[in-house]
Amino acid sequence: MTRVLLAGAGLIVASWVLLVVLARRLPPGILKDLAAFLPACVTVARRLRSDPRVPMRAKVAVGFAALWVLSPIDLIPEFLPVIGPLDDVVVVALALRYAARRVPEELLFEAWPAEPRLLRRVLGKGDEPLRPRSGPEATSGPGA
Repeated sequence: MTRVLLAGAGLIVASWVLLVVLARRLPPGILKDLAAFLPACVTVARRLRSDPRVPMRAKVAVGFAALWVLSPIDLIPEFLPVIGPLDDVVVVALALRYAARRVPEELLFEAWPAEPRLLRRVLGKGDEPLRPRSGPEATSGPGA
């Protein structure tokens, strides 16, 4: 029984290594962006969680998303091709949008380790320039 468990664990680790190697070899484009998305989300969650400029509500939302991604329990099993990580991506996108309404965008982009255009797409910003904001009081002014 122990040999079976060790063999299973070795197979999982080997598949992770293979996926990392293959992801690094992807040409620039949407596939490479998608391969880098969830690791970038975990990194941004860690960075925002430790930043004192981020309000507690945004930290909780981003922390929840990071725990969701790292959790072995999923709404859609990860082993299903293409749609497996879909629940992770949706939860992370919603948490990042929530955080983006509560922290200055430049802080969010400063914490984002991947391509900025990918974060812009997730936030629904497209090619808009960054708008400096400083929390909830920035949304109460004219034009909000």
